[in-house]
Amino acid sequence: MKILQYCQHVLGIGHYFRTLEICRALSGHQVVLVSGGARIDVSLPDHIQEVRLPSLEMDTAFKSLLTEGMGNSVLEIKRERRKKLFKLYKQTAPDLFLVELYPFGRRAFSFEVNPILKGIRYNLLKPARIVCSLRDILVDRKKYTASYEAKVVSSLNRYFDALLIHADPALLRLEETFSRVKDITIPLVYTGFVTPAPPADARTQIRRHLGIGAEESLIVASLGGGRVGESLLEAAIKAFQQLKPAHKHYLAIFTGPLMKQQNFARLNAYSDKRITVARFTFDFLSYLAAADLSVSMAGYNTCMNILATGVPALVWPFAQNREQGLRAERLEAAGNLKVLSEEALNPRRLADIMVQVLAQPRRPNRNIALNGAAYTAEWLQHWMKHEKESGVGCRGAGLGIGN
Repeated sequence: MKILQYCQHVLGIGHYFRTLEICRALSGHQVVLVSGGARIDVSLPDHIQEVRLPSLEMDTAFKSLLTEGMGNSVLEIKRERRKKLFKLYKQTAPDLFLVELYPFGRRAFSFEVNPILKGIRYNLLKPARIVCSLRDILVDRKKYTASYEAKVVSSLNRYFDALLIHADPALLRLEETFSRVKDITIPLVYTGFVTPAPPADARTQIRRHLGIGAEESLIVASLGGGRVGESLLEAAIKAFQQLKPAHKHYLAIFTGPLMKQQNFARLNAYSDKRITVARFTFDFLSYLAAADLSVSMAGYNTCMNILATGVPALVWPFAQNREQGLRAERLEAAGNLKVLSEEALNPRRLADIMVQVLAQPRRPNRNIALNGAAYTAEWLQHWMKHEKESGVGCRGAGLGIGN
């Protein structure tokens, strides 16, 4: 099966890495991953080819599209991207067009996605099944919820063949942040959350690499992409410096690859024998498995990594929208982590909280489904086979871990 997977990350890197995990799970197929945000250099398996569109990103207020550097205007890049994506579809001639988040989000990119959707539906392009790949929680759109939801439902029912929600419905359901779920007429499938599992020997290997003994504590503080949340890392560093006895604790900081250089340099100035600062590591999951405490924001990928490793965790949700706050609230209620308030970022108070959580044992994932990538690949393969054999649509034939 040939799959064209579209993913546009605009501020952080969570959407990209969740999509990449799904692409990896589709190992028996030929996958072309189309990305269009800030460049992230990753090693890809042989079955995945990445095609990068000219970069477009969002400002931190999510109001305006931005270009990288001082090159072409946004309008010129839009034209170039639309032409390149349309041409790529024709060259790839996929059996499946997998679209991350759209039409629930990334509506600023309808200029390039809609021509593909319409081309497929109105036989201007090679026929393919169209599937939306969606995370657990949608951002709040208080000012125009009714019109937004009407457009989403119309687009889903007109152009898409299935909707995959990468969540466990026992923890979070789509109708909690989207009121018109019952109006969606295509199959709606919960896949479980998407996260890799850490290597079996990750804790031993990382701690040995860092020279950390069994009686010593490793704290990992991270920001995901790194464009927002710098104050959390600074608070974590200052709180760490107050922990006693000092020789019993280590702090590994990961700022995120997208943090501005001047901000990274300021945090890196805190480095010493027990504090290390790096932008990024491909072994992040192993670091969490090796850690005795994680301090982070509450993005999808980081929260699922916390669950996958069972590390005791403190999270500070991004306050600009409800997504991280709602996820963190549910996971705290389930006993998987502790949510930090703004007041808790006071270094002395945060140090006290760190000491309390460091005394806690590692947590199980409380039976939350975390095999979303594998289930997505399995479901798509089964569904596409059914489509081919039946010769008709599969609308209404929803499978999943809990519909």
